[in-house]
Amino acid sequence: MLGQIATHYLWWILALLLIAGEVMAPGYFLLWIGVAAAAMGVLLWAFPGMGLLLQAVLFAGLALAACLAYARWLRPRIERRTPDGERLNRRAEQMIGQRYELVEAIVNGRGKVRVGDGQWLVSGPDLPQGSTVEVVAVDGTTLKVRAWSLSDASP
Repeated sequence: MLGQIATHYLWWILALLLIAGEVMAPGYFLLWIGVAAAAMGVLLWAFPGMGLLLQAVLFAGLALAACLAYARWLRPRIERRTPDGERLNRRAEQMIGQRYELVEAIVNGRGKVRVGDGQWLVSGPDLPQGSTVEVVAVDGTTLKVRAWSLSDASP
């Protein structure tokens, strides 16, 4: 039965199985070996008289080249982070350095600021309502603030 199937089809079937394995157990390793198997199918389709030993050596080389290409060039591009991406799901940390107006005076170290359409708890020195504060740190869902004035602004 296998003798009647063209060998390049077997490489493409192997490629599909390897890529399906990657879907079942993701890790980007089987994907690149599957790409190498697909490339072997294309090579064998273009050069049908290739011997089995040459196929094995070329497949090993293609698989190694595909895995190295992923590790050296593609993976660093995928994992490259932008400065905003580091704090993407940590909204409070994105507020560090921002200035807000107190909607509740800070009394005994606790108060509230308006951020967008909501209010956040703040801790810092006692200040009256309406004062401008700058966020200097975050502790859970509480923003740590300091008093800010125009004299603090950079020229």
